Amino acid sequence: MSFKIGILGAGIGGLTAAIALQRAGHEVVVYEQSKQFLRVGADINLTPNAVRALDGLGIGEAVRRTAARPTHRISRTWDSGEETSRLAMGDTAEEKYGAPQLTIHRADLLAALAEVFPLEQVRFARRAEKISEEGDGIHLHFADGSTDRVDVLIGGDGIHSAVRTAMFGAESPRFTGVVAFRAVVPASRVAGVPNLQAFTKWWGPNPESQIVTFPLNRGQDIFIFATTAQESWHLESWTTPGNVQELRDSYAGFHPDATALLDACDEVLKTALYERDPLPAWARGNMALLGDACHPMMPFMAQGAGMAIEDAVVLARCLAKVTTLEQVAGSLHAYEQLRMERASKIQVGSRGNNWLREGGNADWVYGYDAWSTPLDARPESAAVPA
Repeated sequence: MSFKIGILGAGIGGLTAAIALQRAGHEVVVYEQSKQFLRVGADINLTPNAVRALDGLGIGEAVRRTAARPTHRISRTWDSGEETSRLAMGDTAEEKYGAPQLTIHRADLLAALAEVFPLEQVRFARRAEKISEEGDGIHLHFADGSTDRVDVLIGGDGIHSAVRTAMFGAESPRFTGVVAFRAVVPASRVAGVPNLQAFTKWWGPNPESQIVTFPLNRGQDIFIFATTAQESWHLESWTTPGNVQELRDSYAGFHPDATALLDACDEVLKTALYERDPLPAWARGNMALLGDACHPMMPFMAQGAGMAIEDAVVLARCLAKVTTLEQVAGSLHAYEQLRMERASKIQVGSRGNNWLREGGNADWVYGYDAWSTPLDARPESAAVPA
């Protein structure tokens, strides 16, 4: 039986879910508050678990067109430059995990997803103001005065999720006391810096202080993502300019290999980082959450996008066998039970910021396969219809 499934938010998780659910035979419509897809947001690290999930949707080739393939994942100490761990990626990761690591701009990933999901099924400029679940379905009221009704609603609308508010009440995310700087420099400008084509994490003198660099645009550019403690800046924005000199001053004591990258920056963006604690539930009735709407996390394990993509695939698999509306709530609960432990573990681990600092096993993160994880690996109360 086909249902009308609404997805609030045309981000990475929302569009991935839309593609997977439509391929499962459902009618899908996506509501996005922006007027169009914009080239904003951070550059994204897609580790093998995320790339494998995208490959299962048939968009892996499109993603690979513009992405870079880091050769290694390297940890270095902020002042001495000592290398404390090195994990081979590239072809080694593809052989081991069935997919490579890819680094890509968020807009390029969204463009690859939008190539597959019909744009006529995306309703732009739809900012939800009221959501209610009633006897005949879920009713959405938008800021422009329009309304719609769906059988099932998925919240892929980020850390400030309107679906989350409708399900569990209003609540504000918590400022972490950490700000992030983002910049891109041409690789040719910093050619003397070693390991440019690797994903390199410089571990700072405290858990909040770090610099991460990795290649973009098939290795032609280098992305810089730096975080530091700062209580005075609370603005959460993907587009607000920062001060390049402040960036350099914040990491003045770091190793010359790191500061050489900062010295090459002409401009930088700055944003405050927010988080929430793990939720006790992701589903209620015929509504459910995915991605940052239910498990927003610090960027220190580079799994935010990956968890949203995994959520989307497992959600679609859980709903694929549903034949009646009465089965929807149970299938959404099954999805919640399948995903919550893993996502919460990564959410808490990201906050702690110690993963792979001195080596360790990456298999439990990179080796996960959202397409083959058993759907019966949870309590009987969360059973997917046979």
